Amino acid sequence: MDNEVERRVRAAFAALAETVDTTEPPHRRKRWYVPVLAAAAAIIVIAVTVLAIPTTPPPAPPATQTPTTPPPPPAVPYDLYTHCGINEARLGDTYYEAETAIGKGSPPSGWGNPYQHGTMTVLSPTTAVFRDNAGHEVRFRVRPGATSFKQLCD
Repeated sequence: MDNEVERRVRAAFAALAETVDTTEPPHRRKRWYVPVLAAAAAIIVIAVTVLAIPTTPPPAPPATQTPTTPPPPPAVPYDLYTHCGINEARLGDTYYEAETAIGKGSPPSGWGNPYQHGTMTVLSPTTAVFRDNAGHEVRFRVRPGATSFKQLCD
C-alpha cells in the first residue's frame, strides 16, 4: 500500500511539474540588475558614512582657566598698643608705622586703653592692617631697617 501512495504522489508532482513554465520571459531576464544596483548603492552609502566618522575624538576646546585668587592671608590675634595713640605696631621682628596716626598722646575715643584686642593681617611684604570687632581698621606700612619703636610712651 505504501508503494501505491508513493506512486500517486510522484505522479501528482510530475503532472504539476509539467504545468510550470520554466522559461523566463525576455523582460524578466534583465531585472537582476535592479536589486544588485540597490545593494551596491546601499554598500556605498554605508562605506561613505563609516569613513566619514572620525576615528579619534575631536580635540577638546582649550580649558578656560579661571583666574585663581590666592586665599586671603591669615589674620593673627593681635593686641594693638593704644595708650599713647595709634602710631606704630610690631609683628614679629618687623616694625610698622600707621599710614595715618590716630590719637595724640592718648587712645582715641572708642578704643581700649592700653590695648585694643583684634587681628593683624599682613597684606603684602610692606603692608599690614589691624581690625577689631568694633569696626576699627588701621593700615600700617613697614619701617625698613627699624629695630625698635620710634617713640616710647610711659
